[in-house]
Amino acid sequence: MFFSRTTAVLAAAGLATAGPIQKRDGINDGKVTVNASHMCECIILNYALTLEHLEDTFYREGLAKFSEQDFAAAGFDSTFYNNIKRVSGDEKDHVDFLTSALKAAGVTPVAECKYDFGYKDVKTFLATASVLEGVGVSAYLGAAADIMSKTYLTAAGSILTVEARHSASLRSGLKQVPFPQPFDTPLSINEVYSLASQFITSCPKENPALPVKAFPKLTLDPGMAKSMMAGDVVTFQTPGYTLQAPEGSTQVYAAFIAVTGPTFVPATPVNGGYSVKIPEGFAGQTYVVLTGCNESVTDDTVAAGPAIIEISN
Repeated sequence: MFFSRTTAVLAAAGLATAGPIQKRDGINDGKVTVNASHMCECIILNYALTLEHLEDTFYREGLAKFSEQDFAAAGFDSTFYNNIKRVSGDEKDHVDFLTSALKAAGVTPVAECKYDFGYKDVKTFLATASVLEGVGVSAYLGAAADIMSKTYLTAAGSILTVEARHSASLRSGLKQVPFPQPFDTPLSINEVYSLASQFITSCPKENPALPVKAFPKLTLDPGMAKSMMAGDVVTFQTPGYTLQAPEGSTQVYAAFIAVTGPTFVPATPVNGGYSVKIPEGFAGQTYVVLTGCNESVTDDTVAAGPAIIEISN
């Protein structure tokens, strides 16, 4: 166990101690310095470009590895295969657009990193693609509130709607409900980076430093069903570390994130993690974090996660 490595993070989240997290006065990406409460659009664009590089590389490498015949052997027809090629082209266009916008603003754009996506065949490639597109939707939706420029907000919104179409198409192809909920879920920059960083193995040292951090990893127990329903009990694992409840308490909570606010469920310690009963009101790709607080979910209160779980209607 690496409890000592994560003590500071857990303390900030209120799980090891009640001490407040220390905020920096400003954020500096090497070009622009702003107050942390008003993150500049250039940093947001480089954050978005980091995600688009990941998606662009994912599709480019996957389509180089798997042919149309491989897709057909896995049960996917030529129409679906050609749509995946179109998705790949969209992601490249997103990279080019954001790169040009950053250069026009006089800011160094981040370059693509090295990744390990972990897929082994067409089906696991597509399952990962669906997860990435869902995260992309949540990332743009969550970042929208930090974009002050109407021009940049419209541009980001135009990418968001396309990412949502990608997600719906992939979900339909995988025999999942393409739009399982009436509202999509926004995620904070750090929550998104915590998910994206699990695929990143290294980045160019020349890349501008972004003011992001990854929370400790939280994963669905691989022995659980691929899709769950409300009322089912699911186990989330905390690999490599152990959480502690706040002083004077024994309770850790799982927070299911939604645009209308999180739903908190008591998390019961089990070997290697926590078991949680899935609450009502969630469907499709759903995000869960662990916290010692049952009042709000912020970067100050998240102790681990997000984990991703697919919930059936």
